[in-house]
Amino acid sequence: MAYEVILFEVVDQVAKITLNRPERLNAWNPQMRDEMTHALRAANADDAIRAVVITGAGRGFCAGADLGPSAEKTFARAVLTDAELEERESQLTRPNQIDKPVIAAINGAAVGVGITFPLLCDIRLVAEDAKIGFSFGRRGMIGELGSHFLLPRIVGFSVASDLLLSGRMISGTEAADFGLAHKALPREQLLDAAMAMAKEYVNVAPVSVAISKRLLWDGMGTTLQALRNKESRLFAWAGSQPDSKEGIRSFLEKRKPAWKMSVARDLPEGLNEKV
Repeated sequence: MAYEVILFEVVDQVAKITLNRPERLNAWNPQMRDEMTHALRAANADDAIRAVVITGAGRGFCAGADLGPSAEKTFARAVLTDAELEERESQLTRPNQIDKPVIAAINGAAVGVGITFPLLCDIRLVAEDAKIGFSFGRRGMIGELGSHFLLPRIVGFSVASDLLLSGRMISGTEAADFGLAHKALPREQLLDAAMAMAKEYVNVAPVSVAISKRLLWDGMGTTLQALRNKESRLFAWAGSQPDSKEGIRSFLEKRKPAWKMSVARDLPEGLNEKV
């Protein structure tokens, strides 16, 4: 696929995906959504890629949905049944659905979908001076992409209520204080820090990372006991696999591990089962 509104490059086994409409502060549109789906799927299918960083070109991360002349049609969607929603979602891929760690490097303005989309990433780093807002109510809308589920679990109910109900803007520093971001950094240091963090995942067995990521996201919507049961089954499976043996040998031999398993080929049965 030839990308037009994103950039995709691989650096040291890390895929860097850049929202690339700087003249519109990387405002989100259907083409960007579709290209992002393709890029995430491509990164997931490539065993040479071990992590993903998503950032924005220019001075913004994503200024929200592109409020051009067709915006009213974009927002005025038909009410879909559960089956229709499931079919629509099956055509898209979100950061939480791939088997590689995904870091959002929020380098500037992140408003509306520009901040609900990063909620679906595993980790968020943010520029200290970034302007962030769940501004949906100020446009007569409500947040989507599971923001009413995810945000309270990330920052707590009270803070989530304030952010979603007021639509007020906060800084990157405040976002880190709230726990919305892992860390706030000077803008000029942000991307390097995100790439350095992503490269840490290259040292870890890729199948282990995929399983742990899936369990973390499963745990957002289930009971402790149900998650422990699934975790226990996957723990036993992982302990019998080549990467577990290699991890122990490399430790004892004081060398870097040579992982043998492939996310594309070797994930366990039952990993996708709901808990």
